[in-house]
Amino acid sequence: MPGPRARAETDVMLGFVSTDNDALVSCLGDPQRAVAAHRELLRRDSAAVDAIRAGLGHPDPAVRAGCCRLLDHLVDGESMGQLIAMADDADARVRIAALHALACDRCKGDTCAPGADQVLGPGLRRLAADPDPHVRAMAAEVVGKFVHTEARALAALDRSHAQDPSPAVRKKAGWFLPGGTVHERTRPRPLR
Repeated sequence: MPGPRARAETDVMLGFVSTDNDALVSCLGDPQRAVAAHRELLRRDSAAVDAIRAGLGHPDPAVRAGCCRLLDHLVDGESMGQLIAMADDADARVRIAALHALACDRCKGDTCAPGADQVLGPGLRRLAADPDPHVRAMAAEVVGKFVHTEARALAALDRSHAQDPSPAVRKKAGWFLPGGTVHERTRPRPLR
């Protein structure tokens, strides 16, 4: 069995080509190998999704967060429920990565973004009560996706804008309220 140094040299020389998907997912927890493992898992696309899904249950929060970031790009119908559940993870870094993946439509390619029926509830819970201000700020993005169509989203963002203890969260919530930059940019245009 090769030692850690020999394994690392082999991984670099081979660009992880011979490394199985589960091993690559575990590398997401190693700060020196995480970026290369992330890139390789993205390159492997749908062939790696089963291992990435399994990684959502890994004991290392860095691995779970990395898997959420990967699912931002590779999510499919079977993964969506697991990704949504990660918004309730014990570690704030994982909640942030999961909420980003749920808020970000840009990275999903041709995959349908999750609807309000799936993600608004977790977003509202995290915006209202998460102890971490970074999580609440990311939850504002999830909730903000629905501000034009859901009265609950508008009310929650208004409350957060007025009452959140973090100035950064109050500012971000304001972006999604009427008159805010994101609200104006995303406002549905009348049909001509």
